[in-house]
Amino acid sequence: MRTLLICITALSLFFTSCGGGKKQDADFIVKNAVVYTADPSFTVLQSFAVKEDKIIAVGTDASIEIAFQSDSVIDLQGKTVLPGLIDAHCHFYGYAKGLRECNLIGTKSFDEVIARVQSFAKTNKRTWIIGRGWDQNDWPVKQYPNRKILDSLFPNTPVVLKRIDGHAALANGAALRAAGITDSTEITGGEILREMISVPGAGRRNREKTVAGPATGILIDNAVDLVDRVVPPLSTEDMRDALLEAQQNCLKVGLTSVTDAGLMKREIDELSALETSGQLQLRIYAMLSDSTPNYDYYLSKGPFKTSHINVRSFKFYGDGALGSRGAFLLEPYSDMPGHRGFLLRSEKHYRDKFTLLRDKGFQVCTHCIGDSANRMVLKLYGEILGENNEARWRIEHAQIVHPEDRQWFARYAVIPSVQPTHATSDMYWAEKRLGAARMAGAYAFRSLLNECKQIALGTDFPVEDINPMNTLYAAVARKDLKGFPQGGFMKQESLSRKETIWGMTAWAAYAAFEEEEKGSLAPGKYADFIVLDKDPMKCSEDEIPSIKVLQTWSAGRKVYELK
Repeated sequence: MRTLLICITALSLFFTSCGGGKKQDADFIVKNAVVYTADPSFTVLQSFAVKEDKIIAVGTDASIEIAFQSDSVIDLQGKTVLPGLIDAHCHFYGYAKGLRECNLIGTKSFDEVIARVQSFAKTNKRTWIIGRGWDQNDWPVKQYPNRKILDSLFPNTPVVLKRIDGHAALANGAALRAAGITDSTEITGGEILREMISVPGAGRRNREKTVAGPATGILIDNAVDLVDRVVPPLSTEDMRDALLEAQQNCLKVGLTSVTDAGLMKREIDELSALETSGQLQLRIYAMLSDSTPNYDYYLSKGPFKTSHINVRSFKFYGDGALGSRGAFLLEPYSDMPGHRGFLLRSEKHYRDKFTLLRDKGFQVCTHCIGDSANRMVLKLYGEILGENNEARWRIEHAQIVHPEDRQWFARYAVIPSVQPTHATSDMYWAEKRLGAARMAGAYAFRSLLNECKQIALGTDFPVEDINPMNTLYAAVARKDLKGFPQGGFMKQESLSRKETIWGMTAWAAYAAFEEEEKGSLAPGKYADFIVLDKDPMKCSEDEIPSIKVLQTWSAGRKVYELK
């Protein structure tokens, strides 16, 4: 790529000199910058020219000035430029909905959860109270809460409070009734937790025995879906406003593209309406949810793409989350003997759908946290795709992979799509779930990159914070935002700064089949770029989280500027 850029510059100079000094017109020129192109050589240049929505040349200040002219020349005075950042795995639509819900992120006790819900209820205009963000692992008593307090405070108003990862929720009695959940309801691929109560035993000794009693309100994995189905959606106007606010939040932190991991047709239609009206500035790679309505519509239509929306993949959930003990493990949880988690669907379901989507030309992306889920899905991918394929199927999270199974990523050309901040969020309690021996396969991003040569990086927001600078810091330093632990968590699995930037640009674009149009600053690609106040390649490690985006540009238009 570096050679190509030099050739382009040389040709521009040649034709300019042969044409008597006539320069090519550009809409604008950026100069006097530190331009990290994120090309395969990680070339660093100074200047580039833009025409309409594309970059037409990159080079030195001198080479661009000789070959191009424009009435608009932007002198960045040595500031840093990166390609527009790509979040390779997030829940953009869900994040937008969350902006209209009760924010429970950072709560340090169940009492604080209740206080926030009570405050939110005073201004809530919906018939349900919806919240998200609690994590019992952050509380003094690290146990799931019970619905009794919610029942007393809101006896007739349905309340659903999702855990930070979305794989568990606390529902009050009114919400359970609305969903048709009773004390005898059973669910495959999930759990409805119940109180354990003592009752008199039978026989002469009349010893008490423990039996399952009323539902506690805690729903795990597929059980959460039972309530989700009956929650009234936001109005069209409210959802549009929430999506626009979420978009602005993304642009503010330097995201010009996101991969939304699991959408329904109705949600795709809402995003398409924003694009039609000219309001969608974010590029969205949409993974369709594993659901009948999506199959019925999209399998007959096939993949489709516009300048801002790309629909060519399906998202599956192999298992649940480690924090809620739904991740499917090869051996039982260290802190819950006899429990291994679970698959969310049957192996036959995955095999049948994966095969169908291969034949229909769709990419398959599967959420796999536990080592058992990763092993099963990798084997299915290999069985269906074989070696030397170009399907670019992905494992989302690849969080706990048995070291013996890493080889299957490279053999079957599977892309690991990981979220570095998961490692620094889970590090306080992960070993309690897994035990010391299994930690060798957990959050092993360096080992996965060594196998695959590429790794796509995201945040999984709103599970984690939206800011990609936190991704960079977590990947490189393996520390939380307070600098803990000293020396980094499993530092041997860290990535370099260069690798992390590639993971949020060129490699993320490749994972979405979009490497020819974005992911690096090169001629012919969209003029999606950001300007930073510090150089992420040169600043101190501890400064990375404080890096600010000064400007965000999408398709040659400035869409955000720090005031």
